[in-house]
Amino acid sequence: MKLPALRERAGLLEIPFQGMRKSELVDAIVQSSIKEGYRTVKGILEITNENYGFVRTNNFMQGDEDAFVQQITIRTYGLRRGDLIEGTVRPGNSSNKFPPVATITSINGKDPELALKRPRFRDLTPIYPNERLYMEHGKDSITGRAIDLVAPIGKGQRGLIVSPPKAGKTTVLKHICQSIAANNPEVHLICLLVDERPEEVTDMERSIKGDVVASTFDMPADNHTHVAELVIERAKRLVEEGEDVVVVLDSITRLARAYNLAAPASGRILSGGVDSAALYPPKRFLGAARNIENGGSLTILASALVDTGSKMDEVIFEEFKGTGNMELKLDRELADKRIFPAIDPVQSGTRNEDLLITPDMQPLVWGLRRVLANLNNIERAEASLIKGLRQTKSNEDFLIRSAKKAAQTDYIA
Repeated sequence: MKLPALRERAGLLEIPFQGMRKSELVDAIVQSSIKEGYRTVKGILEITNENYGFVRTNNFMQGDEDAFVQQITIRTYGLRRGDLIEGTVRPGNSSNKFPPVATITSINGKDPELALKRPRFRDLTPIYPNERLYMEHGKDSITGRAIDLVAPIGKGQRGLIVSPPKAGKTTVLKHICQSIAANNPEVHLICLLVDERPEEVTDMERSIKGDVVASTFDMPADNHTHVAELVIERAKRLVEEGEDVVVVLDSITRLARAYNLAAPASGRILSGGVDSAALYPPKRFLGAARNIENGGSLTILASALVDTGSKMDEVIFEEFKGTGNMELKLDRELADKRIFPAIDPVQSGTRNEDLLITPDMQPLVWGLRRVLANLNNIERAEASLIKGLRQTKSNEDFLIRSAKKAAQTDYIA
């Protein structure tokens, strides 16, 4: 709101505004409004097809404390779906289920006037990930250290964690979230759980430092898709502000299943009972991941289920298999033999990883990969990798030690 409008509102509230700075005037108006029966509101904006909106205050979901946003307010401030809105709400009455927003004091934590000048996500230029998100944080972070070596992750990565049932995918995702929070506290971390068990949601909330948004299996498919769309729109708004965002999704398979149930039927049914139109929204979700030139980044790491015995899951995975630029493959046989993390070090990898690995470390990393590939056995390769990681303090020490050992073997030969 511009200064003349603020002063006009201050006059109506009988606030002596002479000599006040703009920020002081906003605070005075808010405090006076609260005394008049108004209340403050803070939440994520959802805009309907009719172009009016609601401020969702209950972690992206509908709640009793939500507020109504009029069409004229959305047009005046240039509001977009996923914006974080702070403001005041008029006192409600029996005819209004959701009381309307009276004033907006900030949009995404900034002056509302700046919202009209921000770029649109679709107009930003995507480039390859070129800044590393390190997973290693200490000697005992074996999962993170293994990921750094076999499938490095960069800001703007579009990654798939391919996992059969009971291979430890949730634990791997948890370690990834913990590593990002420890090594990159500037990154805005969102963990989205779709169709998961409630106890897993609680465990994730207690284990990671970030936003955990969940739609559990006892909720309808419409709720799954609604929450996922609002989360990705929130992530886009943050990227427009120049921030780095990481969205960890568990899982893209269950999200696609939800769209298959909730989306209108197109009449074109693929094998497994998948409606072809149901695959576009989750592809759009995953396709939002990108590194922005001279700006922020949106990293999406999504788990994909395989070997479930479901033809539908197989079709969904085949549709998404070529869309990512990083893939971490988990192996059920390794998990059955209690070898954790159950990562397949040969089948996992990252496209254009030379942009993420420093030139002096590239020969060492690629030398290690050749050694693991030459073992011709996933179990031996992963066991050898984990043993080496546990015997060293850092990945750098491990790579140097492996290179020396390989050089000695070549010399003896």
